Amino acid sequence: MSTSMIEQYKLYLPELLRLLEESVNMDSPSQSKLHNDLMADWYTQQFVRLTGGSVRRDRHPVAGDRLLCEVGGGPDRILLVGHYDTVWPLGEAERRPFRNEGGKVFGPGVYDMKAGLLQAIFAIKALQDTGRFPVNKRVVLLMNSDEEIGSPNSRAFIEEAARGAKAAFVLEPPMEPTGALKTARKGSGRYQLTVTGRSAHAGVNPQLGVSAIEELARKVQLLHGMTDHALGTTINVGVVRGGIGANVVADHAEAEIDVRVSTLEEALRLEKELTGLKASLPDAHVQITGGMRRPPMERTSGTEALFALAQEIARDELGFILEETSTGGVSDGNFTAAVGTPTLDGLGARGDHAHSPLEYVQVDEIPVRGALLARLIERC
Repeated sequence: MSTSMIEQYKLYLPELLRLLEESVNMDSPSQSKLHNDLMADWYTQQFVRLTGGSVRRDRHPVAGDRLLCEVGGGPDRILLVGHYDTVWPLGEAERRPFRNEGGKVFGPGVYDMKAGLLQAIFAIKALQDTGRFPVNKRVVLLMNSDEEIGSPNSRAFIEEAARGAKAAFVLEPPMEPTGALKTARKGSGRYQLTVTGRSAHAGVNPQLGVSAIEELARKVQLLHGMTDHALGTTINVGVVRGGIGANVVADHAEAEIDVRVSTLEEALRLEKELTGLKASLPDAHVQITGGMRRPPMERTSGTEALFALAQEIARDELGFILEETSTGGVSDGNFTAAVGTPTLDGLGARGDHAHSPLEYVQVDEIPVRGALLARLIERC
């Protein structure tokens, strides 16, 4: 059964690679609506042609249009989640076009995550062509356009699509070097700390000043001290700015802060601590703005059941041992999990070096991972 699914998928490999080349050679940076809309046109055409399904286009005035690609009419809705935007600027596809070399394919966005989207489309096609598309299922492939910049325009769209779904399978790459699926992700937040003080001449009358930089330095130490690796909580002050000259007591300073947490409970606790920060220097003032951008994707019983099924399929049908892991990185799976939908992440293409000119996809793994996804859709 499983071998026939892999063999069926192998039949698609030449066309899949041809389409992957077309898609990789189209720029789709997150912040270019024009180019993302062209990419959405392309995926719409391919999905309808290959699966006979329908596509609902969610138009957006700023971000690229999002797609809900649907096949089947059963009561059990299965959500596949991916994105077609990339981190690469306009012109990158021309500078570094798709190439197939030594069993690997290279190019901007090939690994994160244009191969994953095509794997999903062909997984649906494999179920259809083998007569195994389940009559009780409705498969919806969500294609987002601004995931690489945090999905600022798409969170509500993703959450709405996820509510009530039986399962969400996220097409981000698995975790290398073993190809492990992701059953938990940390939540992420971005905060900005702004400090105001009082300026003065650093040589003539420094005692009249209140240094915003000194206050900021104290807060940086305090913030880093909140990191608790045992809880999975990390706080990193990654950017600092302040002052106008070495001979001026700075009246202004600011810092950008990255926060990662493993549970919603910890996110709420930390939010309270951060927003309650007070200045330690007399006449200095501190202000915290920002918040949690993505909630944690916690490992629930529903996710555990999905992974157990995936592990069984891999072991008994596909001939390999599948592992699971958690990660501090985030994806749109954080949103699907937060609304209560059992979510399994990392079902995209195997390869490496995301967000790097070295990114690649391992060609011989495409049918294996495509078959795994197809069987998950069929059996979950």
